[in-house]
Amino acid sequence: MAHVIFYEKPGCAGNARQKALLRASGHEVEVRNLLTESWSASSLRPYFGAKPVPEWFNAASPRIKSGEIDPEKVTPQEALVRMILDPLLIRRPLMRIGDHCEAGFDPKAVDRWIGLKQTGETVDDGCVLSVADDAA
Repeated sequence: MAHVIFYEKPGCAGNARQKALLRASGHEVEVRNLLTESWSASSLRPYFGAKPVPEWFNAASPRIKSGEIDPEKVTPQEALVRMILDPLLIRRPLMRIGDHCEAGFDPKAVDRWIGLKQTGETVDDGCVLSVADDAA
């Protein structure tokens, strides 16, 4: 089974379900705080691979929901700078196994990557926006 480095927003119910599914599938999960990590453009960029820039963003982020930031109009470099300054903008979780990095939690993609125990529960990369999100 895999050793997954899992960057989360503490208290995110979606991230809690994702970690539980990974553990139930036999994977070792090393949890890290996405919001307090010292990100740089070179450390953050690998998580997004070939995904289009809008898919790098957390659609539930207050700055995205308010329209302050339009992910469709942001360059890759600008996106990275904004995310380093405001990690709530980053689609989560970020996961790394060895040299392979991923952003977001698509259960089918994660299953193809490392294998997941099939359950009837829906587990995606969404995280319910809470009052804590507005304060963070």
